[in-house]
Amino acid sequence: MNEFLRKEYRGMGVRRLREFNTALLGKWCWRLLVERDGLWRRVLVARYGAADGDLEDGGRNCSSWWREIVRTRDGIGEGREGWFALGVRRQVGDGAETEFWRDCWCGNVPFCVRFRRLFDLTVNKVVTVRNMFQLGLEVGGGCGSGVAACEFGRKSW
Repeated sequence: MNEFLRKEYRGMGVRRLREFNTALLGKWCWRLLVERDGLWRRVLVARYGAADGDLEDGGRNCSSWWREIVRTRDGIGEGREGWFALGVRRQVGDGAETEFWRDCWCGNVPFCVRFRRLFDLTVNKVVTVRNMFQLGLEVGGGCGSGVAACEFGRKSW
């Protein structure tokens, strides 16, 4: 099968292979965000490692496929800087599927990075947004940089 042939001639009808490839890489990045328990994701974590809920780049020994996915995810490349991150937003909903510390649900940086010391001190590092609100975290309740002063800070120690 020739991807450049028109569909009528048993091809895929692809004219702009670079854009088509970028779109497919974007789909893999999206799957990394959505399918957190998939077997393929667990294989990638075992192969390349994970830190703060995000897969590592794999260093020099990674495959070219994985290198391109990381470049797409991180917004590196020719004419495509940041397009994936700009086009994707996490919808928290009721918070049952959103990890409080490791997911970017409030801003562009996860709380485990933004509040590193508090994350290191907290006992329950795998907690959802819903669970934290049930503990007493209030919207607009003073949880800025003085986190320990609010109800959330007291209950997460």
